Amino acid sequence: MSLTTIRVSEADFNPGEEIERLIESSPEAGGVASFVGVVRNRNDGNDVTHLTLEHYPAMTERALAGIVERARARWDVCGVTVIHRVGEMAVGEHIVLVVVTSAHRREAFEACEFIMDWLKTEAPFWKKERTPEGERWVDARESDEEARRRWGEAAR
Repeated sequence: MSLTTIRVSEADFNPGEEIERLIESSPEAGGVASFVGVVRNRNDGNDVTHLTLEHYPAMTERALAGIVERARARWDVCGVTVIHRVGEMAVGEHIVLVVVTSAHRREAFEACEFIMDWLKTEAPFWKKERTPEGERWVDARESDEEARRRWGEAAR
């Protein structure tokens, strides 16, 4: 059985519990790859105290589901979990979790990286950082676009 969990929420999550939940639902899996993104204290040379993420409800979940479908079409994965927080978060708090299980490690690693690269450019999230100097919106990075393009697929 193939399991997909996609959740967008203000609530924090426990990466270890989420990884274990996916492993338990994927007994055929021999490999598990995960990525956890957290709020860092500096960006573009400036101190950051908080990060606020905004999104379009329902549209965001559809975009994430589409990204997962693309990964599933490319790799033979057993299960996928994508959790993304929205709202205000302090330095060190979790932002995003991507977990992929597969029969073999290579597919799990590549599918996890693919999902994260596409999420960074194709999911409708907007970031605002709070710094000691005030708030500022964070622009998209060309390096994120390059990471997505390396997979050899055009964005929809």
